[in-house]
Amino acid sequence: QVQLVESGGGLVQAGGSLRLSCAASGSIRSINAMGWYRQAPGKERELVASGTSGGSTNYADSVKGRFTISRDNAENTVYLQMNSLKPEDTAVYYCYANRIRTLTGRYLVELWGQGTLVTVSS
Repeated sequence: QVQLVESGGGLVQAGGSLRLSCAASGSIRSINAMGWYRQAPGKERELVASGTSGGSTNYADSVKGRFTISRDNAENTVYLQMNSLKPEDTAVYYCYANRIRTLTGRYLVELWGQGTLVTVSS
Protein backbone atom coordinates (compact mmCIF):
# COMPACT_ATOMS: atom_id res chain seq x y z
CA GLN A 1 0.00 0.00 0.00
CA VAL A 2 1.38 3.37 -1.02
CA GLN A 3 0.85 6.23 1.38
CA LEU A 4 2.26 9.62 2.29
CA VAL A 5 3.33 10.27 5.85
CA GLU A 6 3.87 13.86 6.96
CA SER A 7 5.70 15.27 9.93
CA GLY A 8 7.05 18.55 11.23
CA GLY A 9 4.05 20.72 11.91
CA GLY A 10 3.56 22.61 15.13
CA LEU A 11 3.32 25.96 16.83
CA VAL A 12 5.83 28.69 16.10
CA GLN A 13 6.05 32.42 16.67
CA ALA A 14 5.91 34.85 13.79
CA GLY A 15 9.31 35.16 12.18
CA GLY A 16 10.24 31.63 13.12
CA SER A 17 10.91 28.57 11.01
CA LEU A 18 9.55 25.07 10.57
CA ARG A 19 10.47 22.19 8.32
CA LEU A 20 7.85 19.81 7.02
CA SER A 21 8.68 16.36 5.75
CA CYS A 22 6.64 13.94 3.70
CA ALA A 23 7.74 10.43 2.89
CA ALA A 24 6.05 8.17 0.40
CA SER A 25 6.06 4.59 1.57
CA GLY A 26 5.37 1.42 -0.39
CA SER A 27 6.81 -0.27 -3.42
CA ILE A 28 7.35 2.86 -5.49
CA ARG A 29 9.08 2.96 -8.84
CA SER A 30 8.64 6.66 -9.60
CA ILE A 31 6.74 9.78 -8.66
CA ASN A 32 6.29 12.74 -10.99
CA ALA A 33 5.53 15.67 -8.73
CA MET A 34 5.46 16.02 -4.98
CA GLY A 35 4.49 19.09 -3.09
CA TRP A 36 2.41 20.86 -0.51
CA TYR A 37 -1.01 22.41 -0.37
CA ARG A 38 -2.51 24.18 2.59
CA GLN A 39 -5.98 24.98 3.83
CA ALA A 40 -6.71 27.68 6.36
CA PRO A 41 -10.00 27.79 8.28
CA GLY A 42 -12.79 29.00 6.05
CA LYS A 43 -10.60 29.06 2.95
CA GLU A 44 -10.06 26.82 -0.02
CA ARG A 45 -7.09 24.53 -0.32
CA GLU A 46 -4.25 26.25 -2.17
CA LEU A 47 -0.96 25.20 -3.66
CA VAL A 48 2.05 26.20 -1.59
CA ALA A 49 4.92 24.63 -3.50
CA SER A 50 5.61 21.71 -5.77
CA GLY A 51 8.62 20.02 -7.27
CA THR A 52 8.99 17.54 -10.08
CA SER A 53 11.37 14.63 -10.27
CA GLY A 54 13.30 16.60 -12.86
CA GLY A 55 13.96 19.44 -10.44
CA SER A 56 11.42 22.03 -11.53
CA THR A 57 9.75 23.93 -8.71
CA ASN A 58 6.72 26.11 -8.38
CA TYR A 59 5.71 28.39 -5.52
CA ALA A 60 2.69 30.39 -4.52
CA ASP A 61 3.45 34.10 -4.70
CA SER A 62 2.68 34.46 -1.01
CA VAL A 63 5.57 32.16 0.00
CA LYS A 64 8.22 33.01 -2.58
CA GLY A 65 11.48 33.96 -0.92
CA ARG A 66 10.40 32.45 2.40
CA PHE A 67 9.66 28.78 1.67
CA THR A 68 11.89 26.28 -0.07
CA ILE A 69 10.82 22.91 -1.39
CA SER A 70 13.29 20.10 -1.90
CA ARG A 71 13.08 16.45 -2.83
CA ASP A 72 15.07 13.33 -2.23
CA ASN A 73 14.02 11.22 -5.19
CA ALA A 74 15.90 8.18 -3.95
CA GLU A 75 13.96 8.25 -0.70
CA ASN A 76 10.67 9.47 -2.24
CA THR A 77 10.61 12.29 0.27
CA VAL A 78 9.75 15.94 -0.07
CA TYR A 79 10.59 18.72 2.37
CA LEU A 80 9.26 22.21 2.88
CA GLN A 81 11.53 24.61 4.71
CA MET A 82 9.42 27.50 5.94
CA ASN A 83 11.21 30.63 7.14
CA SER A 84 9.96 34.04 8.22
CA LEU A 85 6.61 32.54 9.06
CA LYS A 86 3.60 34.82 9.33
CA PRO A 87 0.29 34.35 11.14
CA GLU A 88 -1.39 34.08 7.73
CA ASP A 89 0.65 30.93 7.08
CA THR A 90 -1.43 29.18 9.72
CA ALA A 91 -3.15 26.24 8.06
CA VAL A 92 -3.27 22.50 7.71
CA TYR A 93 -0.54 21.55 5.27
CA TYR A 94 -1.16 18.59 3.01
CA CYS A 95 1.49 16.67 1.16
CA TYR A 96 0.59 15.34 -2.27
CA ALA A 97 2.17 13.26 -4.98
CA ASN A 98 1.02 12.61 -8.52
CA ARG A 99 1.62 10.15 -11.33
CA ILE A 100 2.92 7.43 -9.07
CA ARG A 101 4.14 4.15 -10.53
CA THR A 102 4.69 1.20 -8.26
CA LEU A 103 6.98 -1.79 -8.63
CA THR A 104 3.92 -4.00 -8.96
CA GLY A 105 2.69 -2.13 -12.01
CA ARG A 106 0.07 0.06 -10.38
CA TYR A 107 -0.44 3.63 -11.52
CA LEU A 108 -1.88 6.20 -9.12
CA VAL A 109 -3.01 9.54 -10.46
CA GLU A 110 -2.54 11.29 -7.16
CA LEU A 111 -2.13 10.65 -3.46
CA TRP A 112 -2.62 12.87 -0.41
CA GLY A 113 -1.25 12.86 3.09
CA GLN A 114 -3.37 13.22 6.19
CA GLY A 115 -2.31 16.81 6.83
CA THR A 116 -0.20 18.47 9.49
CA LEU A 117 -1.18 21.61 11.36
CA VAL A 118 1.06 24.65 11.30
CA THR A 119 0.12 27.45 13.68
CA VAL A 120 1.97 30.77 13.63
CA SER A 121 1.33 33.03 16.57
CA SER A 122 1.69 36.80 16.38
